[in-house]
Amino acid sequence: MKYTFHIVDVFSSTPFGGNQLAVLPDASGISTEGMQKIAREFNFGETAFVLPKQDPTNTCRVRIFSPRTELDFAGHPSVGTACALVMKQHVPPSDPIRLILEENVGPVTVDVAQRNGRFHGTLTLSGKIKAPTGAPSPTDLAAVLSIEPAEVRQVFFAGVGVPLCFAHLSSNDIVDRAVIDRTAWTATLSRAWSPHVFFFAGNLRDGGTLYARMWAPALGVEEDPATGSACAALVGAMASKPDFVGTTCRLSILQGVSMGRPSEIEAEARMRDGVVTSVSVGGATTYIASGEIEVPPFTLVS
Repeated sequence: MKYTFHIVDVFSSTPFGGNQLAVLPDASGISTEGMQKIAREFNFGETAFVLPKQDPTNTCRVRIFSPRTELDFAGHPSVGTACALVMKQHVPPSDPIRLILEENVGPVTVDVAQRNGRFHGTLTLSGKIKAPTGAPSPTDLAAVLSIEPAEVRQVFFAGVGVPLCFAHLSSNDIVDRAVIDRTAWTATLSRAWSPHVFFFAGNLRDGGTLYARMWAPALGVEEDPATGSACAALVGAMASKPDFVGTTCRLSILQGVSMGRPSEIEAEARMRDGVVTSVSVGGATTYIASGEIEVPPFTLVS
């Protein structure tokens, strides 16, 4: 049976940048096993499967798969799926338009608008930031990244839907120089609250610009060019610090440069009475291609 797919580059205003995403706008009838096989076939960071909504107030249900496993939530697939549905008119046209995606983590709101002829998506989540203690020491994390302990400023856990280990490094050059040491990763992060590491340099403050990379070997992703969920967790964690004063905290993140897929992500946390009430991440999405994939009978729901 043939299924339509679209390919978009998320968090990029130009083709062949950002994070690749395959979207199947009508995946009804494909089994969970079939979705996993299709995600492995595309072999992008994630593939999104659009299904009928379960709540009539929402837009659609979306399931997200990496090449290795299903994800409860991911940032760039949420933004990219919403933009692809609007671009290819799978939802009633409007500018701007709000889509509510039913993901495993719960409803995810994405606002899509055209800016200078380009599609821009912003996803918004509740401010529930998980930030457990027990992150690896700078020495252990430095071993994972193949750098010196003195080049690691701080290490911490945070997550919104996807748990992440964050490492603030001393400079952009050190971020570029990092190489994963799988032996060290297996001994530390692979069994930690989060096996995924998002490492960055720059000013971790309101209005700051960060230069970042992200590894997720446990998901079958050697390096991710744009990680919306990480940026959401990072800005939320920063705004949650006791010394932060203000009602809004914003970060600009440049990621994927060393991969040749530069991505630009805007992240924002909103506060009320000292509590993070919501976090959002946004950026441009660029259309790349459409086609059909032949899905064999053994991957369909019987």
